[in-house]
Amino acid sequence: LIEIFQKRSQTTSNMADAPIPDDEHGADLPMNMTASVLLTGLPRDAHQALADVEAIDAGKVTVRFQPLPSAPILKNRVFKVSASQKFETVVKFLRKKLDCKETDSVFCYVNSVFAPGLDEGMGGLWRCFKTDDQLIVAYSMTPAFG
Repeated sequence: LIEIFQKRSQTTSNMADAPIPDDEHGADLPMNMTASVLLTGLPRDAHQALADVEAIDAGKVTVRFQPLPSAPILKNRVFKVSASQKFETVVKFLRKKLDCKETDSVFCYVNSVFAPGLDEGMGGLWRCFKTDDQLIVAYSMTPAFG
């Protein structure tokens, strides 16, 4: 029994002294800023990509306001807004059209599904959620969805 115990303790001590094997491939760690490469100019394809992005939000997009039950109805429901504007601009415009007081609330939902952040770009919202080339913005004076 003593021999078995001595053999086990020798095996355990040998394992404790064994080094952790090196990883030949290394871990993919993020590079810090001091180790990054400085570019003196953008590659040609990057210039084109930036120009394409700027051109996307250069035009106007169509917004259709859809009143939810108990919300006032606008005479004209379809308007154009610059694609470079934020959703905040649309909400301010709608509040003005509805003649809202400063204390009145207006709740806006794209496609009656979600309420975008006020800092969302209109061009991006239109590209992602348009229906028949119009961004449908449902509105209500009280919360309509969860």
